Amino acid sequence: MKILVTGADGFIGSHLTETLVRAGYDVRAFCLYNSFGSWGWLDHCAPDVKGKFEVFMGDVRDPFGVREAMKDVEVVLHLAALIAIPYSYHSPQNYVETNISGTLNVLMAARDLGVRRVVHTSTSEVYGTALFVPITEDHPKQPQSPYSATKIGADAMAYSFYASFDQDVVIARPFNTYGPRQSARAVIPTIITQLLSGKDRIKLGALSPTRDFNYVEDTARAFMALISAGDQVKGQSINFGSNYEISIEDTAKTIAQACGVDLTIESDEQRFRPEKSEVNRLWAANAKAQELLGWAPEHGGLEGFRRGIEKTVAWFKDPANLAGYKADIYNL
Repeated sequence: MKILVTGADGFIGSHLTETLVRAGYDVRAFCLYNSFGSWGWLDHCAPDVKGKFEVFMGDVRDPFGVREAMKDVEVVLHLAALIAIPYSYHSPQNYVETNISGTLNVLMAARDLGVRRVVHTSTSEVYGTALFVPITEDHPKQPQSPYSATKIGADAMAYSFYASFDQDVVIARPFNTYGPRQSARAVIPTIITQLLSGKDRIKLGALSPTRDFNYVEDTARAFMALISAGDQVKGQSINFGSNYEISIEDTAKTIAQACGVDLTIESDEQRFRPEKSEVNRLWAANAKAQELLGWAPEHGGLEGFRRGIEKTVAWFKDPANLAGYKADIYNL
């Protein structure tokens, strides 16, 4: 089966590409075109995977390139998106073009080319601050940032192709994924890189918000389960979450323990979201994923989170990996 992964050069996309190759799939990795010839994190893929996937350089904002990339493909795992929330505050148009128009390009090509299934990647940010917990897929959508608004729009566009054209579309909704290769704009790499750079005083924004963190291997397994799932997932939105919440402050303490550091946290005003934009609580209900996919996280709960953090810290401790991060600045 030929699988196209958009956003394959990114954090989750690169791990998913490796997982697919190891499972024996014929993988086409859609990477963002650039003049450096960089495949993003796929330039650093595992030795057993290197050279065993096809790379297509393009941009999801370009419908012609998207259509070319999707020829002869049976399933599309659509992960390509702009994801940094602070960047969306001052460049929202980029998010509309990439997240909404890019998703439309994928859906149009899938319909015209007869692609069997499109798995569209959503985000827990579409829910906003939890009105009830754990958050089920029926929770109201609350666009508390331009990023969230565009993902809600992209989700709606994806569902509309199921409702209007009976296109086999599934909306995958990962909660906060973490692990090796994650961007420094996320809180866990921010904490780890500061600590491993020799700081025992680190800068963070709000400490009280909670998140439902998921190790990247668990997220990749959930995507894999959607490839072979039957018609019961068609038109569905499905949370990928651990059914466990932890505060940012306790997350930092857990990471400090894994790094063997006594931690002091300093507030940094530039790292705070605008008050009404902060998502204060995320805690996923994952019963639907268990029922429809037979999926459950292997790194769930506090002990699972600690194991995932230890693996992540071990990756960052490699000097070659840590060198790629700028721990002394605030990364949008």
